[in-house]
Amino acid sequence: MSRKIIAGIILGLVALSVVLSFNLRTGNRTPRQSGSDKGKVGVIYIEGTIASGQSDTGLLSSGVSSEEIAATIRKAARDPEIGAVVIRLNSPGGTPAASQEIGLEIERLRQSGKKVVASMGDVAASGAYWVAACTDQIVANPGTMTGSIGVIMQTPNLQGLYDKLGISEETFKSGPYKDMGSSSRPVTTDERAIFQSMIDDIYNQFVDAVAKGRHKDVLEIRKLADGRVFTGRQAIELGLVDQLGDFHDAVLLAGKLAGLSGEPVIAELGYKNIWRNFLGGAWESILSGKSMPALTGGTSAYPYGLR
Repeated sequence: MSRKIIAGIILGLVALSVVLSFNLRTGNRTPRQSGSDKGKVGVIYIEGTIASGQSDTGLLSSGVSSEEIAATIRKAARDPEIGAVVIRLNSPGGTPAASQEIGLEIERLRQSGKKVVASMGDVAASGAYWVAACTDQIVANPGTMTGSIGVIMQTPNLQGLYDKLGISEETFKSGPYKDMGSSSRPVTTDERAIFQSMIDDIYNQFVDAVAKGRHKDVLEIRKLADGRVFTGRQAIELGLVDQLGDFHDAVLLAGKLAGLSGEPVIAELGYKNIWRNFLGGAWESILSGKSMPALTGGTSAYPYGLR
């Protein structure tokens, strides 16, 4: 296949992605439905890294916007036909603020009288577990990777490399801590203490949110909140998950909690990345060539992330 043909295919896919991104956002998408028009279970998908800001619905999108998810949750709260909501999670986590924003909207949704069930796919860890902990019930597959309750912050120190390359940097700042985390020098003792205090505060917020959502003592959750990941089967033994099952089990549970009779009617709400569906298992291979900040999962040049 010639380079011109390959380039044409790539440009065509990008153009199609741009067009579809305008039509598949929360406010413009008509939910797929089945069955009658009453007593529905709404489904909201959270796939990829959770972050604040505008949604990226392009071809290489691998994250989800907390603002878009929050708007979709508010829409579900206003819909009289939605009796319960399933939050379908397949995410390694994300930033603390973004996870908090979604968690707050879930709490408001529950306060409106609607039941909310978290359904965990391959992974629902860190910030994604924070979101799940805000729901009424959590359903996970036995092999789901979840937990990872903790916070991480990393900053590179490239001073040695700069010295070898003959690169120097002059910094002019209004205060001693304005350039905290600079890659051109080591972190000072005072800065290290400041960074750690930030991490400790966010960590405590995380633990408090999980303890509140799971109706457990903070000290009990703290014993599990060392950043480790659990399988779904381990998590249910520890009280981090309520039930083992798949997506369909979560829908049935949501319908039962909402008092719906028979097989629940499903209404998919919000945006679901069509490229992830279209490309299937090749999706992650495509994304592996794209440089993105790792907000969770062990290494991060991002200011901080949940882990």
